[in-house]
Amino acid sequence: MTQMAKALLVDDRRENLMALEAILQGLPVQSVAVESGEAALKQLLVDDFAVILLDAQMPDMDGFETASHIKRRERTRHVPIIFLTAADRDAQLALRGYAVGAVDYLTKPFDPWVLRAKVSVFVELWVKTRQLAAQSDLVRERDAQLRVLTDAVDEATGMLNADDPDARDRAVQLLEQARWGNTP
Repeated sequence: MTQMAKALLVDDRRENLMALEAILQGLPVQSVAVESGEAALKQLLVDDFAVILLDAQMPDMDGFETASHIKRRERTRHVPIIFLTAADRDAQLALRGYAVGAVDYLTKPFDPWVLRAKVSVFVELWVKTRQLAAQSDLVRERDAQLRVLTDAVDEATGMLNADDPDARDRAVQLLEQARWGNTP
């Protein structure tokens, strides 16, 4: 069974988190809501996320500092961050958001359908990335099986070319073992 994509929602105001959860309702994504940058960083230690919706203006550790920590970690540096802020369309704040690694910066009030569309794209990319990783694992496994079979054929060919009268029986046995995955 495939793991469901998750969206990390980070805002110091509970009512904003509830609104974000409502906006994302019905999408193929599980919302995980936290109320601080510190809590977000802790959550990122235990879960993988398709996207992070991050409030820029929070007490203690603001969204910019939080994003900076997220982008420094190998495990989380590729998770897309969308900044959300009530700040009045300050171009410097938007530039600061992009500078710390955000993929987008939305000011409130924003169109909930636009946010849903953006989150949907990142969820779809996350799912496709997981599918590609699973296919890559399968190809590596098949390549390993093929190498074992090729080695067995090479060894059996060498046995058949030898002047040993028992070589044919050993070659057949070796090929049978390789065929069924029971190589010695």
